[in-house]
Amino acid sequence: MGLRERKKEQTRRRIAEVALRLFDERGYDAVTVNEIAEAAGVAKVTLFNYFPTKDCLVTEGVKDDLAAIVAGRPEGVTPLGALREHYRAQAAQGAGEVDVESLLATVRVISSSPALMGALHGVRMSERYELAEALKEAHPGDDLTAQLMAAQITAAVTTVQEAFFQRIAAGQPLEEAGGRLAGDVELAFDLLEHGLTTKGDKS
Repeated sequence: MGLRERKKEQTRRRIAEVALRLFDERGYDAVTVNEIAEAAGVAKVTLFNYFPTKDCLVTEGVKDDLAAIVAGRPEGVTPLGALREHYRAQAAQGAGEVDVESLLATVRVISSSPALMGALHGVRMSERYELAEALKEAHPGDDLTAQLMAAQITAAVTTVQEAFFQRIAAGQPLEEAGGRLAGDVELAFDLLEHGLTTKGDKS
């Protein structure tokens, strides 16, 4: 990453951090974009260059580009295999780098705002549709199959992430929560690949 790109990323991060702090202190609806821009030391137009809408200030930080992971997977690797490796790597190295306070603030801000809850739902739906398109490219055929696969994958990933957030919010030590996250990732993708028989279903 060149100097220009690093500076742009620093500006993006600063704007997002300022916005999250203000939202957490005063509530999402009570904070204006003008106030965020002023507090971050940028022009309003600059803020919108990085974040097209107010809700993007929060939701962009929780979006996963599942479709890109599938589309960019190495030759010979299945879509599920690529996704498993991505989340396995995140669980292995990401827990130690988590900013717990920022994570908890994000959860508080989103959960306390109906507008952000709706925006997050839109983000998840967009992820699902994009993933379905990527899966259709990987396995041409019945569109419904790709849509069902995408729905299951996004639901599993979201559930694993929510379980991690809930453990952190409940005060579980980060190292312990990270260890459980690694196990949750394996369980989720085992279930996606093999179904309920993974857990010994005898029905």
